[in-house]
Amino acid sequence: MLGAIAGDIIGSVYEWNNVKTTEFPLFSPSSTFTDDTVLTVAVAEVLLKNGDYREAFKRYFRRYPDAGYGSMFYLWASSGDDKPYNSFGNGSAMRVSPVGWAFDNLEDVLNEAMRSAVVTHNHPEGVKGAQATAGAIFLARNGSGKNEIKRFVEDTFGYHLDEPISRIREHYSFDVTCQGSVPQAIRAFYESVDFEDAIRKAISIGGDSDTIACVTGGIAHAYFGPLPEEIKDECLLRLDPVLREVTYQFMERFSVP
Repeated sequence: MLGAIAGDIIGSVYEWNNVKTTEFPLFSPSSTFTDDTVLTVAVAEVLLKNGDYREAFKRYFRRYPDAGYGSMFYLWASSGDDKPYNSFGNGSAMRVSPVGWAFDNLEDVLNEAMRSAVVTHNHPEGVKGAQATAGAIFLARNGSGKNEIKRFVEDTFGYHLDEPISRIREHYSFDVTCQGSVPQAIRAFYESVDFEDAIRKAISIGGDSDTIACVTGGIAHAYFGPLPEEIKDECLLRLDPVLREVTYQFMERFSVP
């Protein structure tokens, strides 16, 4: 999950200031965690404590009300209404990375990814985005190659992953839907040679940069192994004590490198 958090923090300054290149500073004084990290940690806590996603999301929202949530999630989390709102936004995918680490078989991962999604994102595309991301992480951490992961995503979810990042970069614009950002994020991982390269490729296409890099980073961490120390240290420094402690606990409990 730390790879997802790193993607969010590194991408945070580029969401509204897109860069169409892989040449950019990884960190600046403004680099910070956003709602992607907050809700990722909420999912991790649910898995650690056998908790309730709905309750955890609303509690973390109250603790971090200014983290940059989407408008529909903000309205849901700040209201007394617990019903999902049929979203197919990429929020279901950005928060799901811990699920890919917490189970020993793919079926359980996909079922839990759906559970984490449907409390808000009960549209089929919202569920699909979460499952594709968590499934890719599970396969990556268990030794599957990139082509195997790509085939799984394409065959199971119908995403098209053949368009290269260089071509996506030319036309891509802001799209917060799962179907308009998760395939691109997975493609960035597919083309990468290491963790940093994956993050740089994800951010370079523009659009919802922190979330795309968050999804890419979760998969890249599972595939490439431990994050480079300088990236890991910078990201952990930018978490507050609550987020940092849950992250540490999750990584220890589920043997995340």
